[in-house]
Amino acid sequence: MKKITWSLWIFLTLAIGSYFAYTLLIKEDKSQLLIGETSHGHYQIELACSSCHTEAFGGEEVIQNACVNCHAEELEQAHDSHPKKKFTDPREAYRLEIIDARYCISCHTEHQEEQTHAMGVTLPDDYCYHCHKEISDERESHKDLAFDSCASAGCHNFHDNRALYESFLVQHANKPWLDDIARISAPSNAALSKAQNPVIKNESIDQQYSVSHPEITQHWSATSHAQAGVSCSGCHTTENNSEWIERPALQQCQQCHQQEAEGFLASKHGMRLSPKLETQLPAVRPMDSPMDFKHSSLNAQHGCNSCHAAHEFNTQFAATEACLTCHNDEHSLAFKNSPHGKLWQSASLGDIDPENAVSCATCHLPRVADQNTGIKIVNKNNKEGNSEREINVRVEHNQNFYLRPNEKMIRPVCMQCHSLEFSIDALADETLIKNNFSGKLSKHIPSIDWALKREVDK
Repeated sequence: MKKITWSLWIFLTLAIGSYFAYTLLIKEDKSQLLIGETSHGHYQIELACSSCHTEAFGGEEVIQNACVNCHAEELEQAHDSHPKKKFTDPREAYRLEIIDARYCISCHTEHQEEQTHAMGVTLPDDYCYHCHKEISDERESHKDLAFDSCASAGCHNFHDNRALYESFLVQHANKPWLDDIARISAPSNAALSKAQNPVIKNESIDQQYSVSHPEITQHWSATSHAQAGVSCSGCHTTENNSEWIERPALQQCQQCHQQEAEGFLASKHGMRLSPKLETQLPAVRPMDSPMDFKHSSLNAQHGCNSCHAAHEFNTQFAATEACLTCHNDEHSLAFKNSPHGKLWQSASLGDIDPENAVSCATCHLPRVADQNTGIKIVNKNNKEGNSEREINVRVEHNQNFYLRPNEKMIRPVCMQCHSLEFSIDALADETLIKNNFSGKLSKHIPSIDWALKREVDK
């Protein structure tokens, strides 16, 4: 009997071991190896374990380096209010006994679905309280607040408080909810200058293709590529103009659009293709996401041409219709009938200037000022004064900078048109967000009121 039991045990052990070895080394679908689902920001790479676990036994330092590899730029732009150096200061060493905030994973523990919040971030509810429990004694306004309400919308964010600092609240208090002149800056730097990155043509290929494909050539002739002198061979050939590429991909686009490509590769849309992560995974598809997407688009792989249709490169289409081709959530579906959507439709009909309209991209892929390219373009939409100033405006293709927590949108996006108070209240109203800001505010966040009162009491 013992021999039978041991034989059965050895057989089962070998069978199970072989199955997991096959899954680990050969099988494409490795989902059965996961110890739990990842957060919304990481589902694209949850089957590329080595993107974060670069060494099998590396410990927390290895994981920390993986976090910084992707998120360092975002934290720098946010002027991180709790940087690592704050907790390596010997005067703050006692705080490490409570939460070791030197490491991201102290708060953001992946594969812990029970701790994942609505925003898709794994986070303990009471992480603020342990270090700031004395605040209720120091401030009358905080006396009756719940211990887990610190990070409520419109109050505090651990990393990004750019729109929530007390001095900023006071500075921008008591402003009208909508600016008299609400204009979105027009992008002026879609690509690097030709002097920096000249486009080499193969006139023979261009002539041959234009003759054999007159309809495509006609579409191309109306695009900004044609105006910039980027012909068929500029996108459809290799660097030495010898080999024809039937379907140009990211590699061809980023020859001119380096900044846009960098943003895309850091975003939820393009992170699987990022050389930083070395995922070896195909481009993400809507069906790979836990979010709600339209059935007709589930198999569409994300790339530049997913939004910028080949040969037409219609930025108007990319700004709204491209998003609505895939996204099927309440917020997206409500866009066209929302105040923003109606402005966009008016601009499409030519009734108002495009600078007065709001698209999906206006908020989620906003225009940002860039001083680092060395190209000087006069921005005529400067509403800070009558004098013109020389800046570059480009579209930021990394929506992670502005998505979660949504207060990150206040300064670079909402306050282009709205007051700080209105922006805070609107982003705290879940119902208003779902219907894409159709209707009146139903919530008021008193953070500005408290800041003004403290200013008076000083």
